[in-house]
Amino acid sequence: MQRKRKRKRKQTDPDNPFWTEADFRRARPAREVLVEQFGRAKAKKMLRPRGRPKTGAARTSISLRLPAEILARWKATGPGWQTRMVEVLAKAM
Repeated sequence: MQRKRKRKRKQTDPDNPFWTEADFRRARPAREVLVEQFGRAKAKKMLRPRGRPKTGAARTSISLRLPAEILARWKATGPGWQTRMVEVLAKAM
């Protein structure tokens, strides 16, 4: 079996050159640079964590096979059906 040879990357974008070791040593955290560029309030907004906020009661994702009619009945109760299902399961414990 013949191996593919890795091609040497070409520098095609003069506005975005490849970083050298010296570039990495000079680099500063975004936390510092954004404050200088955009101000403290805008930088704080840009640096906030993405996604849903973490909760104290973390849940575990599982795979559960249910009959289609049972799942359809829970979904028919509207938004929040998963939370209601968890409440019913907790009461049954």
